[in-house]
Amino acid sequence: MKHFVRLPARRLLAGFAVLLSANLAQAQYVWIDAKGVRQYSDRPPPPSTPANKILKAPARQLLPVRDAEQAAAAPAPPQGPPALAEREADYRKRAKDQAERERKETEERQRKTELAEHCNSAREAKAQLESGVRIADMNRNGEPTFLSDEERAQRLARANRLLDGCR
Repeated sequence: MKHFVRLPARRLLAGFAVLLSANLAQAQYVWIDAKGVRQYSDRPPPPSTPANKILKAPARQLLPVRDAEQAAAAPAPPQGPPALAEREADYRKRAKDQAERERKETEERQRKTELAEHCNSAREAKAQLESGVRIADMNRNGEPTFLSDEERAQRLARANRLLDGCR
């Protein structure tokens, strides 16, 4: 029992040094995530975490850069694989871009379809007006009225203007 009570000062100091170095060896990050939950890790928080939400980070040693040319000439530090938050953000961006492209393509197809229908209607109207057959319209009372030569010429001119946009 005496043996445990009287430890030599060297052993005590060595044990204290081991405990101190073990504490320094484990870099701990503490931050509050987007859901408000406190996170503990030995890896840095995601890049999307604002600086004011990082509660604890290990001290970093910064090496002084001698001049701007050396800084530009130095190779960039190797980047590891993207973090989960970065991959999720990239995925969401790609999905949003894809949805936008599909929406534009759908709108363009619909516009082209409507233009084709409009052009076909204009061609049919022009063919009917140029055929020489008498064309009748209905008036407000539901009675048929025939087009005069002036009205026929006006409608033919309008059909030609519409067909100019179809070519």
